[in-house]
Amino acid sequence: MKIIRRLNMGFKKLVGLTILIYTVMITGALAALPREWQLGVPEPVSPVAVRIHEFHDYLLWLIAAISLFVLVLMIYVCFRFKASNNPNPTKTTHNTFIEILWTAVPVLILVIVAVPSFKTLYYGDRAVDPDMTIKVTANQWYWTYEYPDQKVTFDSYMIPKEEIDPKTQAYLFSVDNPLVVPTGKKIQLLITSNDVMHSFFLPSAVVQIYGINGRINEAWMQIDKEGWVYGQCNQVCGINHSAMPIAVKAVSEKEYENWLIEAKTKFASAAPKFRVASTIENKQ
Repeated sequence: MKIIRRLNMGFKKLVGLTILIYTVMITGALAALPREWQLGVPEPVSPVAVRIHEFHDYLLWLIAAISLFVLVLMIYVCFRFKASNNPNPTKTTHNTFIEILWTAVPVLILVIVAVPSFKTLYYGDRAVDPDMTIKVTANQWYWTYEYPDQKVTFDSYMIPKEEIDPKTQAYLFSVDNPLVVPTGKKIQLLITSNDVMHSFFLPSAVVQIYGINGRINEAWMQIDKEGWVYGQCNQVCGINHSAMPIAVKAVSEKEYENWLIEAKTKFASAAPKFRVASTIENKQ
């Protein structure tokens, strides 16, 4: 009987492990998506995002310390200087030392905040010696990605709700042709627009740059882990504004080279798309 029980327990564990592996496999593409009741900011996937998150945590402790000090001071003042303890209140109106102190301390705090803030700001401003360049053109309501050095250009549309595979795709996030990038490479992004104002927004990579007709704006990213990064246009750009998701697939260098070979054939032979707004209109 003991042997049968052990075999039964082993079989159950094997089944459970199989289910777990299968679940991870089919949901891997959706792991980077926001979840209900999610707390905190998205997991950083780029060096810029890591620095900004570190700066955020640094500021959080600083703000908490200042808030706690002010709270303790207010409680102390309320009890120490209440009417019953001070029947004859002081008539002091000026104190040079205190006035210098409450001017110098805020200035010092601002310097403590400003120095790492400017360092982080300039670090994320422009790509220095990028490994590759991708031009992103916003349209109503899809994205056009161009790899100028590789001579590859293609459009990226949101997958309509009726065509979504719920096991591996997510409505309003999944696209037909994702932006594919190699991991560990510094990528210069040149963003513009063919019509109205748009915004290329990837929260996990901390990329948010406007696409403006007649102008090219610059940003950069470097995704160090393989996987998916999702974003959206976060500038209201018309009736199908919500139908402009951004899906970035970060792959290994070898897989990226293989994708480039396929992409040159696929997008060179693909017929031009003429999809109008009504074909991707939300039908909720």
